[in-house]
Amino acid sequence: MARILIVEDEPKLRQHVAQALVAEGFVVSVHESGASALETLAEHSFDLVLLDLMLPGQNGWQVLDNMKTFGLDSSVLVMSAISDTAHVIEALNRGAVDYLRKPFEIGELVARVRAALRKNSPQQALHYLVGDLEIDLMQRKVVFQGTEVILTKREFMILELLVANCNRIVSKALIAEKVWEVNFDMGSNVIEVHMSQLRKKLNNQVITTRVGMGYCIEGKLVTR
Repeated sequence: MARILIVEDEPKLRQHVAQALVAEGFVVSVHESGASALETLAEHSFDLVLLDLMLPGQNGWQVLDNMKTFGLDSSVLVMSAISDTAHVIEALNRGAVDYLRKPFEIGELVARVRAALRKNSPQQALHYLVGDLEIDLMQRKVVFQGTEVILTKREFMILELLVANCNRIVSKALIAEKVWEVNFDMGSNVIEVHMSQLRKKLNNQVITTRVGMGYCIEGKLVTR
């Protein structure tokens, strides 16, 4: 359920990359300028930034420098048509974790994104077990009381968030931040609808509601 910010000024490429990453289960936000991306990074946390270098106004080099100056610690994967080795070295020296030359195959981009995220979280659990509930993050598979439960992408992301915060109350605001886009309408009932559907699929036995506070899964959490 990693959150990824795409900073790319070419509309078709930006849309293509965003759609591919959303299909892989990531939460994606997009910007076409460095300045607006920095504003978002200052207000919201992202696990990875996909950064073009040749941006209008504040270019990618300046974004890298300003992220360091302002203490914005999201990892950065540069994707650029500037392909000479000197620029690759410069980007890595300025703090990027990887450099992908354009044009690229979308499969390679997804693989590099996953590799960058693994570097950030080398100890991340891949399997959760709470009572009769099992979640396999690699296979995106949920088993409850011995039977596989088929969830939508959003339902799986919500359940993963709740289990990762086992025995802690997860607020609606946190669910909106982690599962939906940055500009989610907090006045809508979308989260409540998803929670209702998720509860039904788990026989109304797993998730509890703390009125006015949020949602919680309780029990002994085992990870591996």
